Amino acid sequence: MPGSASYDQATKQYTINSAGYNVWYTRDEFRYVWKKMSGDVSLAADATFPNPNGYNDRKAILIIRQNLDDDAKEAMIAEHGTGMIHLAQRPEKGALITDMQYRFSGGLAKVLAKRIGIEKRGDSISIFVSLTGEPMHQFGPPITLHFEEPFYVGIGFCSHLPDKSDSAVLSHVILENAADKVK
Repeated sequence: MPGSASYDQATKQYTINSAGYNVWYTRDEFRYVWKKMSGDVSLAADATFPNPNGYNDRKAILIIRQNLDDDAKEAMIAEHGTGMIHLAQRPEKGALITDMQYRFSGGLAKVLAKRIGIEKRGDSISIFVSLTGEPMHQFGPPITLHFEEPFYVGIGFCSHLPDKSDSAVLSHVILENAADKVK
């Protein structure tokens, strides 16, 4: 299904509409707003889902990808519709996604991430989280994943349903071509 992405300068919000079976397994289906980059990278955003009745496993993502192929090498932080977050990677083209799931948050626990971030420092990829508005802090151990330069960095969304589109809003997006800038 066709998707869309728009930016509202007044609210500093990206709205991404997409369908897709998942950003998982050996290939991805999602809408992606990206920039080609090299070197160290810091990316952070607030993620919300305007449709309160959307599928619980939909995902707003911050992602670093080797290329734009649907089975590209990648590292991402994803926030699910339930609020769960995870650091995931596809270590090589066509491989199965592996992840570290952090179930401290989510609608059932009544704890939702206020802000999420991902940082690439050399070959080290870390995720950052702010729960109820405290400063961003690294959460969990980093993964090691090498990207050839240039690579792609951006924000995305997947409804997790191939025949039904939904939306995520990513606001206050910070993208810096340096480490230690996630805030």
